[in-house]
Amino acid sequence: MTARTEERVIPLELFFDLVFVFALTQVTALMSHDTTWERLGQGMLVLAALWWAWGAYAWLTNEIDADADLPRLAMFVSMTAMLIVALAVPNAFGDDAVIFACAYFLVRVMHIVLFAEATPDLGVHEAAVRLARTAIPAPALLIAAGFLDGPVQAALWIVALAVDYSGPLVFGVSGFRVSASHFAERFSLIVIIALGESIVAIGVGAADLELDVGLIVAAVLGIVVACSLWWAYFDWMAIHAERLFRETVGDERTRIARDAYSYLHLPMVAGIVLVALAVKKTLGDVDEPLKTVPTVALLGGIALYLAGHVAFRLRLHSGLGRGRLTAAVVLLALIPVARELDALAALAIAAAVSAALIAYEVIRFSDARARVRAGAG
Repeated sequence: MTARTEERVIPLELFFDLVFVFALTQVTALMSHDTTWERLGQGMLVLAALWWAWGAYAWLTNEIDADADLPRLAMFVSMTAMLIVALAVPNAFGDDAVIFACAYFLVRVMHIVLFAEATPDLGVHEAAVRLARTAIPAPALLIAAGFLDGPVQAALWIVALAVDYSGPLVFGVSGFRVSASHFAERFSLIVIIALGESIVAIGVGAADLELDVGLIVAAVLGIVVACSLWWAYFDWMAIHAERLFRETVGDERTRIARDAYSYLHLPMVAGIVLVALAVKKTLGDVDEPLKTVPTVALLGGIALYLAGHVAFRLRLHSGLGRGRLTAAVVLLALIPVARELDALAALAIAAAVSAALIAYEVIRFSDARARVRAGAG
């Protein structure tokens, strides 16, 4: 199988992503309404489901001509269903559980139908049918979970997601075709969307609060964190990763698309969402100690994001690196310390470690960064 002609993201895909933006804000709302370990777990389960659905459509639009009339109309139907999913997110484990699951099931079914019908390639058709073995039963389990509650409901969610996520590993991705540039750009844009949610969280967290010095400092520190996370991904790593990705062909390319992008970008996005939650909570009470769950979300979220980077590089055979792994360990070690400090001080720690990592990489690897950014890396 030869590599597909490289393409770029089209406006319809960005339009589709707007619904995902709203869904991310709803995940933050779910966790921030009552910030407990249970809510945190529920939020991560919902995020995992949303992520897998979004990733499925990223593969779809990478493969088909989504701008043709019928696929475009089908995408609009999927967007509508995804909007209903997003509206139900805050009560996905409560009163709206069945609505969430039924709409989510429709989103996933539409994906398989489009994949099977919108491409004349027999190999792609067969690959889509293989994935349907998990992509249809798993969302159906969520419908069943909607009629339950408590630990049993959560357990069924975990089983459903495990089944769904195992599909590409068990049945493989042979037969799919991947445009590396399009795929890498698609996932880079979703990282920006997630980072945008962290900035939105600053505005939401500051709503109806007095704009005093403490709030302004907290907002600035939140932006420092967001900018550091952006820099860590886009300064050189995304460029270098896309270049390595483009050099692959055939089944190796599709396996990297599955592993490095579909799987290993989830911890990055989850980390950003956790940081957004923590920043929102911090702005509400800058002079009081940050509670345990938001503290873990703040420092642990950045650590999870950086761990995703480390795993991403390893899968691309681009080396382990020391800076990001060290920063992740330091952030986790500082959680007990930050828990005893005011929320503003905890946010300052997060900003300081994040910015220090960027400064270290800029200074230590200046020549390598220049080569990558110039196209010679």
